[in-house]
Amino acid sequence: MVVYFSAPLVQTLTLTHLPYLTLNSDTWNLCRSNSWVKHRSVNANRNCKEPQLGQSCSFAMYASHSSSGSYQNSKRVWIWTLSKEVMTASVERGWNTFVFSSKHRQLANEWSLIALICPLYVEEGGIFDNENRRVATIFEVSNPQELLQLKPAKGEEENVVINLLDWQVIPAENIVAAFQDSQTTVFAISKTPSEAQIFLEALEQGLGGVILKVEDVEAVLELKDYFDRRDEVSNLLSLTKATVTRVQVAGMGDRVCVDLCSLMRPGEGLLVGSFARGLFLVHSECLESNYIASRPFRVNAGPVHAYVAVPGGKTSYLSELKAGKEVIVVDQKGQQRTAIVGRVKIETRPLILVEAKRDLDTQTIYSILLQNAETVALVCPCQETGHQKTAIPVTSLKVGDEVMLRVQGGARHTGIEIQEFIVEN
Repeated sequence: MVVYFSAPLVQTLTLTHLPYLTLNSDTWNLCRSNSWVKHRSVNANRNCKEPQLGQSCSFAMYASHSSSGSYQNSKRVWIWTLSKEVMTASVERGWNTFVFSSKHRQLANEWSLIALICPLYVEEGGIFDNENRRVATIFEVSNPQELLQLKPAKGEEENVVINLLDWQVIPAENIVAAFQDSQTTVFAISKTPSEAQIFLEALEQGLGGVILKVEDVEAVLELKDYFDRRDEVSNLLSLTKATVTRVQVAGMGDRVCVDLCSLMRPGEGLLVGSFARGLFLVHSECLESNYIASRPFRVNAGPVHAYVAVPGGKTSYLSELKAGKEVIVVDQKGQQRTAIVGRVKIETRPLILVEAKRDLDTQTIYSILLQNAETVALVCPCQETGHQKTAIPVTSLKVGDEVMLRVQGGARHTGIEIQEFIVEN
């Protein structure tokens, strides 16, 4: 939500209304928003009682996060733009720190009148706040020799902004390696969301933040969507037990094998179902078998019509998956992570129908069709004591067995859950 100011609003604002922003290092100190100074003057001229902000009205600059997701809280995002539309979209998504060249101070002042932002200014090889205090040093890197010279100073916690003039993936990894044991927060200037993603993920750890330098609103939306998807992974999915009520051979059909660019562990698989209201946890082929070699990257997921869970709380048809798309990998406890599809194979195979119900809802039937093969299995609940059984092959599945189920809204439009009446059988 953008915080817009009007005179009546300012009269009633207190410190509790401020989105409190914190910096990664003490070297950042505090900055006062120009908007507060200007609006306090307006109130004084109107003989209004101004809020007692004083020295405590200063707020620290944060890397602008609006949600509590752990990934967003660990990464910093600043925006460098001249577009008011980009500014608005950024503030609405919780990114309040903006970078300006020194000649655009007037623009920063104008934006501070309409939204609560924290402006920073680029000049003389550094980034400075409103009170002309250096908050970061900028290094321009154009060749491997300059990259090798980038070393954190001992005992220094100064923030560093790196501008890779000839951008590549390997330099991003080298920067992460160079600063991995340092207290320095390293930012990289990125001109696209995909560049930002590389910097944030390089060598798994990634840089501490990015400065997104764009004039297109879509770039902000795409980067925020990336953060949302990463934060989603840190949240546990709610899974429930379901009891198998029917197992029946169904004939031939076109089934989909989903081969991922990641390896799966025992207990992990994809959420798949004939109806979006209930998705079964279909186990990967990571378990040893007497029939075929283990393929821990593969899930024999079901027929082409089935739904599969994808990031963002959405579903996709199995037939829509292709190389480069993302899916959600989930384990018995509901822990999830995203994985990239590397290949999809569709072949005609014999199918088996499985239906199940929940104890708390014996009226609703949940259904899935799977290939009738020993290597295809459904994940079962964790056992509190005794032998830890991970999955039950569909060839051994019988009425009364318990499997894991993800219950959710049944109505979908282009994979997005909507509220409407729907009947699926």
